[in-house]
Amino acid sequence: MSPPEINQSLVRIACYVSVLIVLCVFEILRPYREPSLPRVKRWLDNLGITLVNNILLTLSLAPVLSASIAYAGRVRTGLFYIFEFHFLLKLFLTVIIMDFLLYIWHLLNHVVPFFWRFHRVHHSDLNMDVSTATRFHFGELAISALIKASIILFLGADIVGLLVFDVLVLATAQFQHSSLRVSERFERWYWLLFVPPSMHRIHHSVVIRERDSNYGTIFSIWDRILRTMTRNVDQDKIRIGVGAYPDFNRLRFLFLLLMPATRKVK
Repeated sequence: MSPPEINQSLVRIACYVSVLIVLCVFEILRPYREPSLPRVKRWLDNLGITLVNNILLTLSLAPVLSASIAYAGRVRTGLFYIFEFHFLLKLFLTVIIMDFLLYIWHLLNHVVPFFWRFHRVHHSDLNMDVSTATRFHFGELAISALIKASIILFLGADIVGLLVFDVLVLATAQFQHSSLRVSERFERWYWLLFVPPSMHRIHHSVVIRERDSNYGTIFSIWDRILRTMTRNVDQDKIRIGVGAYPDFNRLRFLFLLLMPATRKVK
């Protein structure tokens, strides 16, 4: 592994761990909602899945993404090589375009039954906190990685833009999943462009019409423009999870790995 690749990995890991620790501390000091389930058991399951996913992705699909970036740079293929953009504009467009496509991918995970089989692993968490942000099935992440490789070739995105995008996605996803009490004034202003915890909490509701909304990750503008935003929900009455999976003891690590192969549920 070349030094740049090592540095990229270290940046992502440092971002993930540092934000995880900071938000965990604030969740304890200033929680939005006290956990109704054993925190240690949930975190063992959620972080265990995160660890397994990272190992599998590193061994299988990380080389595909690296090869896509290298090929785009070597052949000079993609939108950013057809049109000459300033470095900062290219960085901005990388984040904007990839966040919009992430919004579309997130929406498809809810409306396409096959994709929902994998995505429900994320939504089945009965409490929502910073550990929920990376509770995904490897199958979903694998499909996502292949789509991302195609987008890299289409855009001709470089490693700097992708690294900035990845760090922003990690940090914003952890923040919006956190069980952190944030001032209403801050959220009201933050919601104009970005996704605060209250917006994403609605998305994790057991009520299907609420869950099938608020798909944004970094920016909230896509939900506003495409009319998939839900706002007027009593936050204190939101029940987190998937209605078909109310029993925490049946949502442990091994079952989550097998969940896509189990019966279809909404």
